[in-house]
Amino acid sequence: MRVVLERGYSGASVRDIIQAAGVPQGSFTNHFVSKEAFGLELLGIYFAETRKLIQATLGNEFLAPLQGLREFVDANKARLRDEGMQHGCLSGNFSAEASDHSANISLSLREIFSEVRNSIAYCLRRAIRQGALPQDTACDTIAGFVVSGLQGAILLTKVERTLQPIEQFEYVLFALTLRRPDLLAPPQAATTTAFA
Repeated sequence: MRVVLERGYSGASVRDIIQAAGVPQGSFTNHFVSKEAFGLELLGIYFAETRKLIQATLGNEFLAPLQGLREFVDANKARLRDEGMQHGCLSGNFSAEASDHSANISLSLREIFSEVRNSIAYCLRRAIRQGALPQDTACDTIAGFVVSGLQGAILLTKVERTLQPIEQFEYVLFALTLRRPDLLAPPQAATTTAFA
């Protein structure tokens, strides 16, 4: 996982992977019929962790729905900060470099992003039922925006090595789209820029 996050799916050779794992080359072919199979396994492991995050935030019935969305975005931002803004998101990285070369990886990514979108839309519908958003809120459209906007912000954060893209995304989501500036994270002096 670390090697693929650091070097990318295409940039990480089988030799790099087995060296990082400390195993002989035959071990790779004993476990995986191809590098594509290895990539699909990595996506599965990575998304299992994402599912746990979704359950703890977007799907957490003990949190106010929009607080769950806030915590989902915060967790992504915290991970980026903790990793020095170097790795991005494995699903997003695979989308950029591997989906054109593998129909199976492309299908897996579509399923992953669809599940995330559906989880966000569910969270927004709960917010409507609880009176935190207007009845006419376009939940599916906003959920699609959150997935694409967050992925773009994560990618730019990785490229620019600053949290500014994800902070700008947060501002657009909570202050402009949902019209709930009360849900914006408190500013952090080292990384925050005022968006107006």
